[in-house]
Amino acid sequence: MDKKVIRCAIYTRKSSEEGLEQDFNSLDAQREACEAYIKSQMHEGWVLLDKQYNDGGYSGGTMDRPAFKELLKDIENDEVDIVVVYKVDRLTRSLMDFSKIIDVFDRHETSFVSITQQFNTTTSMGRLTLNILLSFAQFEREVTGERIRDKISASKKKGMWMGGKVPLGYLKEDKKLIIHKEDSRKVQMLFEKYLELKSVPKLMQYLKEHEIKTKTDKYFSKGQLYHLLANKIYIGKITHKDKVYDGEHEAIITDEICERVQKLLYENKVDKTCGAKCSSNSLLAGLIYDDLGNKMTPSHSNSHKRRYRYYVSTALKNYKSSNAGSVSKIPAGEIEKFVVETTKEFLQNKEQIQNIVSDYKISKQNKLIYTAQNIRNYSEPKLIRTLVYKIVVSKNSIKITYNKNSLINALNALSNNQEIVMPNKNEEIFPITISKNIKFIQRSRNDNIIILNTKENDSPEPNPYLVNAIVKSYYYHKQIQEGKTIEDLQN
Repeated sequence: MDKKVIRCAIYTRKSSEEGLEQDFNSLDAQREACEAYIKSQMHEGWVLLDKQYNDGGYSGGTMDRPAFKELLKDIENDEVDIVVVYKVDRLTRSLMDFSKIIDVFDRHETSFVSITQQFNTTTSMGRLTLNILLSFAQFEREVTGERIRDKISASKKKGMWMGGKVPLGYLKEDKKLIIHKEDSRKVQMLFEKYLELKSVPKLMQYLKEHEIKTKTDKYFSKGQLYHLLANKIYIGKITHKDKVYDGEHEAIITDEICERVQKLLYENKVDKTCGAKCSSNSLLAGLIYDDLGNKMTPSHSNSHKRRYRYYVSTALKNYKSSNAGSVSKIPAGEIEKFVVETTKEFLQNKEQIQNIVSDYKISKQNKLIYTAQNIRNYSEPKLIRTLVYKIVVSKNSIKITYNKNSLINALNALSNNQEIVMPNKNEEIFPITISKNIKFIQRSRNDNIIILNTKENDSPEPNPYLVNAIVKSYYYHKQIQEGKTIEDLQN
């Protein structure tokens, strides 16, 4: 009887491109060994396919390899019965990827053979051995990565430049940064001009007007200028994971100039985000809606050199006023102040916060409650934008929804003197909604509208007994002024 033909495909891989230009390279050596093994199995019906699957210069840590993708495609088309490799890690170095590959092999009854490790996936022992070997291959890869990262960290602590794009103003010699005189003068000019113009866009325009370009003969972009002005390389420093070390290279910029530039960059950033230069000063941008579900976006108007900021319903901005809610435009300063004050009141309410953090131990609860009641700045934009999930404005009320998870995370961070982390947009929301009855009051024709919490600002009911006493006191006072005595008044 004729034996069943078993179609064999050889897969070869090499991580780097080094040596691939040779007439007989690593891929050829792998293939030759695999061909010899297949020939030794001809009595079992093994036949080598003519098509070759060779990946030169591709890492085994990824499945994004052209020849490997082609191999998987042919397996799915049931054109391959056995995949033959020189070693397991030629196929993949990732245990997770390996499980995906084996799933494809199983679905199409394709076996997997490593010729130097003497096993295949048709047996349970072969599968066990394969998993063990692949685990060690992944372990070796991770250890190698850690070793490289540790070496980079140790080298940077010593002030060594560890490669990458050479900054403007320097040359690379013997793996070290050496000052390039002409370019270093250009760097000094950029720092000094920024201090003079006080604006990166103006600096960019100045460079275009004077035909001053980068090393690649292109005009400087805003991003390039921001990066250059903030780069501590120019004061002779090396940075690694937010830590700064003294570098081996010479500085181009003095510490005094660098400090002035960093201060100006920071001031401009703050001003752009929250100050007079900001077009919207958008503390609540993306959070505030009218009562028909339209997002309210930042807007402003200028009058007599003053800027008036608002949040305006998108329905109104899109000329669909009939679709806008009961409040289509609201003063930004007033609603921001209202949200900040409500948030402060909410955080300082011991009972509310205790209910929220009740899953923790008592000692942790007390710590978080104390933190909530003693926040330094309740109007800190990052705090508000972390806690507040949504604000809905209507004619008679404002509903503020907080995210419970974000609140707990923020309190934990603040209690441990850590920076607040903004919530992930895809994070599950556990809402806490506070509704406040309000009324809008315009103090005068030219004054802005103010928001009042009606619960706190309703006109008080008059006390009739107190009113009667006041009336009598005025009457008696007038009688005494006219010469009457207390005895006369008592009669």
